[in-house]
Amino acid sequence: MSARTTELPTGSFGRRFVAYLVDAVLCALVAGLFTYPDPPGGWSTPVFLVAYTGFVGLFGESPGLRLLGLRVEGVADGRPIGLGRALLRTLLIIIVIPVLVPSGDGRRYHDKVVGSIVTRRR
Repeated sequence: MSARTTELPTGSFGRRFVAYLVDAVLCALVAGLFTYPDPPGGWSTPVFLVAYTGFVGLFGESPGLRLLGLRVEGVADGRPIGLGRALLRTLLIIIVIPVLVPSGDGRRYHDKVVGSIVTRRR
């Protein structure tokens, strides 16, 4: 566990979950624009993949994370994690299981794999 991960205020599971729900609903609405009048069905997932990867990779926060006062940053430098690591992190979120597995330092497995941490915005 790095010193940086112990000194940062991490986002609680509840806040992170609500942020995810906000992002999922927004992505479903966007996907619905393309499938109207039919429901978006499975189109919400690729929209989520692209949007969440882009927002988190480039800016360190998605609309849901921003609304809940959270930020995804690299453990080593505190900067946005970039598109490659954000893509892997998003894919792990989509398969759900890593999101539910905590590590010893308060991060979830998908954050540990890509070297990121979800912090409360300062």
